[in-house]
Amino acid sequence: MSWTSRHSGPHGGGAELEELRGWGALLHLASELQLARLAQFMMPYKRRAALAVVAMLIYTGSSLTVPYLVKIAIDQGIDAGDLDVLTWVIVAFVAVAAVNLGASYVQTYLVSLVGQRTIFDLRRTLFAHIQKLTLDFFSRQKTGWIVSRLTNDIDALDQLVTDGVASLVTNGLTLIGATVLLFVLDWRLALATLTVMPFLLIATLVFRTHSARSYAKVRERIADVSAHLQESISGVRTVQAFRREDADVAELHELNAEYRDANMETVVQSGIYFPLVELLSAIALVIVLWFGGWLVTGQRLQVGVLVAFIGYLSMFFDPVQQLSQLYNTFQASMAAVRKVFTVLDTEPDLMDAPGAVPLTDVRGEVGFHHLTFSYDKQTDVIHDVDFVVPAGATVAIVGPTGAGKSTLIKLLARFYDPDAGAVTIDGHDLRTVTTASLREQLAVVPQEAFLFTGSIMDNIRFARPEATTEEVHRVARIVGAHTFIEESPEGYDTDVKEGGSGLSTGQRQLVSFARALLADPRILILDEATSSVDAESERRIEQAMRVLFTGRTSVVVAHRLSTVRYADVIFVVDGGRIVEQGTHDELLAAGGRYRRLYTDWERTGQAL
Repeated sequence: MSWTSRHSGPHGGGAELEELRGWGALLHLASELQLARLAQFMMPYKRRAALAVVAMLIYTGSSLTVPYLVKIAIDQGIDAGDLDVLTWVIVAFVAVAAVNLGASYVQTYLVSLVGQRTIFDLRRTLFAHIQKLTLDFFSRQKTGWIVSRLTNDIDALDQLVTDGVASLVTNGLTLIGATVLLFVLDWRLALATLTVMPFLLIATLVFRTHSARSYAKVRERIADVSAHLQESISGVRTVQAFRREDADVAELHELNAEYRDANMETVVQSGIYFPLVELLSAIALVIVLWFGGWLVTGQRLQVGVLVAFIGYLSMFFDPVQQLSQLYNTFQASMAAVRKVFTVLDTEPDLMDAPGAVPLTDVRGEVGFHHLTFSYDKQTDVIHDVDFVVPAGATVAIVGPTGAGKSTLIKLLARFYDPDAGAVTIDGHDLRTVTTASLREQLAVVPQEAFLFTGSIMDNIRFARPEATTEEVHRVARIVGAHTFIEESPEGYDTDVKEGGSGLSTGQRQLVSFARALLADPRILILDEATSSVDAESERRIEQAMRVLFTGRTSVVVAHRLSTVRYADVIFVVDGGRIVEQGTHDELLAAGGRYRRLYTDWERTGQAL
């Protein structure tokens, strides 16, 4: 469901009113549910929160005594000429100030502590949940949209769970206390001020209805801006290569303008509402001064009561304004929290089955049993693929682009489940084992090696953080990475830039090979791992492959036939089907699809 709505037209007044009422009811119900869920993250800190509430009660109670002390000072001290009463009132004022100081510090410290820890837990929980989601989620959502959930939306909750909670409690209690004391002081003046209440109520309801939709729109627009920025920065080389800078800036300008306009909607609404509250407050004060002055001159009201009443009247309207401002924060936060919980409510497409068992003592036999698979559940990209890889064997999967080679690898790593058939390891259907134990047995070297910010040592240790320096050096030597690493400015401690951009393509791939070897998997997957490296790097990798393949099952997806000639068996995939299989020599002798691919590769010296 979208959390924004559009007016049907200039003549849809009745329908529009019903729409607004419907939105109001839906948003109210959704907000209650989301607040209840958000409160669950505060439960571990309920004792600190309770102590903060006590401090708020003390602060509010002591503040409410100030106008009444003024009344006593005027009526029983100044008018009566009693200096003792005036002295005691002054002492009481000092005591109230001291209590307010202590209570204010305690409430501010505890509320901030609970709020920051709640935000910390929520961000950590959201990130951990996102890490469990499957590739389908990431293919549907832009990276910037996901990052916006973790940053902009979580930050929008910060003010709510810190300042917002304290404001709600203190201003709410002050509003209630001031209302009661207005009637206690003089019910006639209190009833007179009620004449402005219907206008205040109507203005507040209209403001709430429109601001709810406006703040939801703001969250949508900032997510669009974040997504575009992330995508543009990540793809800046492509943007510059195709001279699309101006078009990219123009697109950001449009998205940024939409974000600006959405923000301006909230500004305009606040600009109308808050001055209106000020006006109603001034009207109420005029009524009190006129009616109260008339009562005082007629000796039917004491001056101290009128002064105290004006003080409590201010304490009534100030919280109304503060709570209305809090409502702005609340709407922005609710729009954010709905998006956060939308992600938290997204279930992984692939979950461990009930009773799933760990995959242990793996020999490495891999089976693809009559596999059929489609990404969109409509068009099959794998058609009845059926073969078994013996434990410890090295198999190669070759074929033209789009034939389905990488899809088979994704099914083996259980990034997806097949629509029909099964993928097995040592006879265990992957759907019956825990995903964590499966991934512990696999190491995947992709076509584009991704390196994380940190040192080269950290990147090689990624799969085994506890590995010793000697172990890291050993695997780097095996794959031929040790020499260039040692020649780097700081050796293994050389910082790697984001994505490994400080290294050449071949160097990044060698580091990823070292990382895979250090993991020592039972099943090694090379997904076109040499297609982006130069000839010299490819020769070093080919030498390392014989070590990598020893003692483990290896599945090689390749465009370059130089990396598959020594495989125990080669499967040729075309159109999602296995069209040929055999050794390199057998397939050449057969004169079929593989022979044509190999001839083309020999003639061009390029990837298939």
